[in-house]
Amino acid sequence: MGKGVAVVVGGSVAGLACAHAAAAAGWEVVVLEKAAAPAAGGGTGAGLGLDAQSMETLARWIPGWGLDDATLPLAVDLNRATDSETKAARTLARDDGFNFRAAHWGDLHRRLHEALPAAVTVLWGHQFLSFETPDDKGGVVVTARVLRTEETVEVTGDLLVAADGSTSSIRRRFLPDLKLRYSGYCAWRGVFDFTGKESSEIVAGIRRAYPELGNCLYFDLAYKTHAVLYELPGRRLNWLWYINCPEPELTGSSVTLEATDAMVARMRDEADRVWCPELARLIRETARPFVNVIYDADPLPRLSSCGRVALVGDAAHPTTPHGLRSTNMSVVDARVLGACLARCEDAAEQLPRALAEYEAVRLPVVAAQVLHARRLGRVKQGLPVDGKAEGFDARKATAEEALQLRQRSMPFFSGAPTADDSSL
Repeated sequence: MGKGVAVVVGGSVAGLACAHAAAAAGWEVVVLEKAAAPAAGGGTGAGLGLDAQSMETLARWIPGWGLDDATLPLAVDLNRATDSETKAARTLARDDGFNFRAAHWGDLHRRLHEALPAAVTVLWGHQFLSFETPDDKGGVVVTARVLRTEETVEVTGDLLVAADGSTSSIRRRFLPDLKLRYSGYCAWRGVFDFTGKESSEIVAGIRRAYPELGNCLYFDLAYKTHAVLYELPGRRLNWLWYINCPEPELTGSSVTLEATDAMVARMRDEADRVWCPELARLIRETARPFVNVIYDADPLPRLSSCGRVALVGDAAHPTTPHGLRSTNMSVVDARVLGACLARCEDAAEQLPRALAEYEAVRLPVVAAQVLHARRLGRVKQGLPVDGKAEGFDARKATAEEALQLRQRSMPFFSGAPTADDSSL
C-alpha cells in the first residue's frame, strides 16, 4: 500500500504529470478522464514550448525525454516588426540564450501516458460529476459518470487533485465568484505538416523568410496584432495569429471554436493583407485551422481547500499564452505537489500541511507569471497598458521599448522554487 490515494480529475498533461509526481512520492493514483481513450499522438492539439526546468522535470518521468527526437531547440527568442504595406521585417528584440524546446502537445501527452507507473490507474470515459469531503470519514469521495454505460460510480481517496482545466468545476465549488477574464482577442492556430513536401515552394519560401526555423521562436508584430511561428518535431510548423475582437459566444466549457468555412476564408484574406507572402501562404495552406478564445483569471487567493483538494494546471492559474507558461506551470505544479506529498507519511494527519506547503511555494510564482503574461499579451496586441492611452506600436518602437517583448522578462524565467529540499 502507498502512503495515500490521490484522485486526479483530468487526464491532460497537467493531470498525467501529477499522476507521475504523486506515484513517485509513494502514493497510489486514480485518474478520471472523460475522453474515451488516450490521445493518438501528433494529430491532437498543437505546439508548445518547454523551458529548461520543465525539460529536466519531464526527464524524471519519461525515459529518454530530452535525449531523443521528441523536441526541437528553441535557442533564439526573436521579435520582429512587420510593415503590412511593404511586407518588410526588422528585428525588434533578440535573445540568443532562450534555451527552450519545442514539442507537440499530442506527443508529450502520449509519452506521459505510456510511461505511467503501475501505481497509476487511468479511468478513461469517466466524466467527473461532483465530490464530497465527509467530515466523519476524512478523505474525498468523487462521483463520476461512465460515459459508455451511463452508470454512476464513486471513487474514494485521501486527496483530490483538480486538473480539470481553466473552466474547472472543482475550483468553482470553493471559489464560486472567480470569473474568467476575456483578453480582448482570439488566436487562430494551425499546424502545417510538410512531410514529403520538404522541397516544395511553400516550405522553401518559409525557410527563406524565417531562416532560423528549427532553432528559433519567431514573433512577428504588425499594427495591433502579432503572430508566432516555430518548427515542431516530425516535419511540422506551428503558427498562431492573435486578432483583437469582441468576445465570441461559446457553448459548454470549451474555449476552442470550430471555424466555419466562411470564417477561415475571411481570415486567410486578412493574412494576405497583414503578413509577408510566405507566412500568409503557410496560413492559407494549413488544413483545419481553429480558434482559441483567449482568457485568463486574476490570481487565485488559494490553490487548495479543506486540506484535501489541490488545484493544478489551468484550473489553478488560467493564463494567456504569451509567456509560454501554461504547460510549464503545470509541470512545475506537479513537481512541487509531488515533493510535498513525499514528506506526507500519514495522509489523514499530514496532508493539510503538505497542501499548505504546495500553496505557499506555488502561489507567489504563478500569480506573478499570470499577470506578466497578461501584460505581455496586451503589449504585443497594441492594447493600452499601465494606464497609457495608446498601446505599443511595433512600427515606431525604440530598441529600449522593444526589450519588454522578450520572454526573458517573465518572473522566475530561470526557474521557480520546487520544494524538493524545502523544510517548511
